[in-house]
Amino acid sequence: MTDAATVFFATCDLAGQVRGRAVPASDQASALRTGTGWVPADLAISAFGPIAPDNVFGSRGDLRLIPDPATGVDIPADGDAPAQRLYLADQTLPDGEPWPCCPRTFLRNAVEELRERTGIEVVAAIEHEFVLGGLPASPPFSLQRFRQAEPFGSDLVRLLEQAGFQPENWLPEYGDGQFEITLRPGTAMAAADRAVLLKELVRDLARRRGLPVSFAPLLAPDGVGNGVHLHLSLRDAEGRPVLFDAARPGRLSALGARFSAGILRHTPALTAWTAPSPVSFLRLTPHRWSAGGIFLAEHNRESLLRICPTTQLAGSDPAAQFNLEYRAADATANPWLALGVLLRAGLEGLVRDYDEPTVWPEDTDAAVLDGVPALPSSLEEALHALEADEVVRSWFDPRLLATHLSVKRTELAQLAGLDEAARIRKVADVY
Repeated sequence: MTDAATVFFATCDLAGQVRGRAVPASDQASALRTGTGWVPADLAISAFGPIAPDNVFGSRGDLRLIPDPATGVDIPADGDAPAQRLYLADQTLPDGEPWPCCPRTFLRNAVEELRERTGIEVVAAIEHEFVLGGLPASPPFSLQRFRQAEPFGSDLVRLLEQAGFQPENWLPEYGDGQFEITLRPGTAMAAADRAVLLKELVRDLARRRGLPVSFAPLLAPDGVGNGVHLHLSLRDAEGRPVLFDAARPGRLSALGARFSAGILRHTPALTAWTAPSPVSFLRLTPHRWSAGGIFLAEHNRESLLRICPTTQLAGSDPAAQFNLEYRAADATANPWLALGVLLRAGLEGLVRDYDEPTVWPEDTDAAVLDGVPALPSSLEEALHALEADEVVRSWFDPRLLATHLSVKRTELAQLAGLDEAARIRKVADVY
């Protein structure tokens, strides 16, 4: 552990912002058991600051932030920046009982219900793209850009390794100043926890290095977007992969096809949770390599659900690598909720036995895909889809659902009247 003076207990809200409270490090042992105080209305804080005016909690009620000791991360001292100990926390009632509106509890319940009803365990990995400012122009994917980001890049990889996050790839990306960091797969909760913390570690390191950074979906109307890609594979109770079947279309098993069908059927409502900013849907359009429509395809980066490639090099097992990538997400989402709604939707496909979707082959002509269902064209359209989807609404405590709708519409109202470029700048400043 560090010699930090304080220990920060953190949660992540509906705007994807990490908020919380600190206690003196000398009180850490007792605070890990009892947590610290929190307020229900904190969930209703919008991305731009104010609490949503129709906040259902009002000024009433109290909660506890109860830290999960397994999530502890140390940010080392660096020059004038002091060390910091950080834990992710569940939001509970004062007696320690789960609070039904806690986003982390939502994911935990989704994982447990999937396991109880199907025997399936989830393995997940979440990739993040972001832009570092202050760097000279350089070619995409180039060694030149990779080196221009030093020593930030090496410091980041080292920091993530020390935190136990198992970084897999650190790479220069396509957009100006854009980079991507990927972590090795883990349990659904570990993947989401790491996604929450990763953004904060990147931001903290960039600030200490004097580099502007943004995970925003777009930084300019015609710019390359920053996405979050959620990779899912499924295992049975004995740990055997169950998505892979070499004899079927796309090598996707019947179980995997029905799981995918649940996500595809409920996609319009899901995007209100996975791409929930006022500018997210400007990125989710055809020919941007984000998600150009609601379809399942082999190795196609325009698909909503992409069947990822595998390798047999060095005797690698394709079944163990086989996974689905959900591409209509960005860093304005709460990772616990984004992953949780995908698991809930996949479970619906399994238990309701949804019809298997078409698996579009890799060589499908782009013109053929012009007829696939479109994603919502705006956040407001996605919110309407959420309100209209009785199945998706049923997954949420009514107060959590109402607060999400309220926060998102508050954010839309806060940017009303601004042109596209100004809205993008406002969101980029926050994320």
